[in-house]
Amino acid sequence: MDKLVVRGRKRLTGEVTISGAKNAAVAVIPAAVMATGVSVLENLPSIEDVRNICHTIQEMGGKCRFLDKHTLEIDCNEGVSYQATFEGVQKMRASYYLIGALLARYKKAEVAMPGGCNFGKRPIDLHLKGFRALGATVIEEDGMVKAYAEKLIGTSIYMDQVSVGATINVMLAATMAEGTTTIENAAKEPHVVDTANYLNMMGANIKGAGTDVIRIKGVPELKGAQYTIIPDQIEAGTYMIAAAITGGDVLVKNIIPKHMDSLTAKLEEMNVKVAEWEDSIRVMADEPLRAVNVKTMSYPGFPTDLQPQIATLLAVCNGTSVLTENVWENRYQYMGELRKLGADVEINGRVATIHGIKHFSGAEVSATDLRAGAAMILAALAAEGETIIDGVRYIDRGYEDVEEKFRAMGADIDRIPGEQ
Repeated sequence: MDKLVVRGRKRLTGEVTISGAKNAAVAVIPAAVMATGVSVLENLPSIEDVRNICHTIQEMGGKCRFLDKHTLEIDCNEGVSYQATFEGVQKMRASYYLIGALLARYKKAEVAMPGGCNFGKRPIDLHLKGFRALGATVIEEDGMVKAYAEKLIGTSIYMDQVSVGATINVMLAATMAEGTTTIENAAKEPHVVDTANYLNMMGANIKGAGTDVIRIKGVPELKGAQYTIIPDQIEAGTYMIAAAITGGDVLVKNIIPKHMDSLTAKLEEMNVKVAEWEDSIRVMADEPLRAVNVKTMSYPGFPTDLQPQIATLLAVCNGTSVLTENVWENRYQYMGELRKLGADVEINGRVATIHGIKHFSGAEVSATDLRAGAAMILAALAAEGETIIDGVRYIDRGYEDVEEKFRAMGADIDRIPGEQ
């Protein structure tokens, strides 16, 4: 397995260009399975999760062809199998979107249970509840989700808790149901809106995405469309925090600044200067960092996918910070690795009390999941000495050209190829 070697205490300067949004891409690509005709998706991130979902669609009988590094042509005009039982399905969490997409097009789906990052129990009960409300029979057996329906009928669905995955998955299925479906207490994240926008370009009738009530009037078929994926909010936030933790001055380009509001507010509270333009943000950290309290919430609140990164920054702030994880029940598994680098953290359930230290010290650590891996890089950048990070495969799932982008800003970071 590959490793990253980081020699820290280098101030990041210059600029970084953000790739397309991972969380949008892994929903939009399965949505393309629903269309007759050809779809062309632009601004896709060149990451493992995108390659995995493309490989899965090809195994199902679809045609995926990269026109360039970030542009994908998908042709499922002749249809694909309603079964996705392959190893690749189990490598990523977002493979569950194939259930909603296949159920919409064929009224049947058999998909292996999803994999992805392991940071606690993440059931898909809300997804299955939504499918059943639309009229599907859903069975979980032998590591598979099997869903069938003679027809899907629009209905009113209330999400017991805000869930991005369930909102998108039910929206996919409802797009080709008979009648109108209303999803209440829907997630409002940017990638929910992006998926709805793509579906609408294919001929769907979806209104209200980005609010907590989404209304979907079913249509009989969808056509292929050309669509550009939004920039990655979480990648942008990771590099913004990287600038702050290294006392740097970085221009983060190709982003939607509005998506970054919750992070920008916290950075400014921490004594970091942030300047915004139409599609970029400059982060300047030349003052001592202040401790703050952070609570993760659904959008537009502070994103859980930036929790490990902000925790790493809080670990080197002056004073004591309190971090509360309100989305996932067990997302602090990485804290043991952060402690190896010197972090002073106390965990009590969903609450982490973080006492600021002067600086991290290099050590050998592992990426326990995708965003925790990003946090290890951030800590290594701010650490005295050399840090070796194992488990880079997790980081590659969601960050394109990660070491090249950091190196271009002045980081001393190298990849050591491992045995394949």
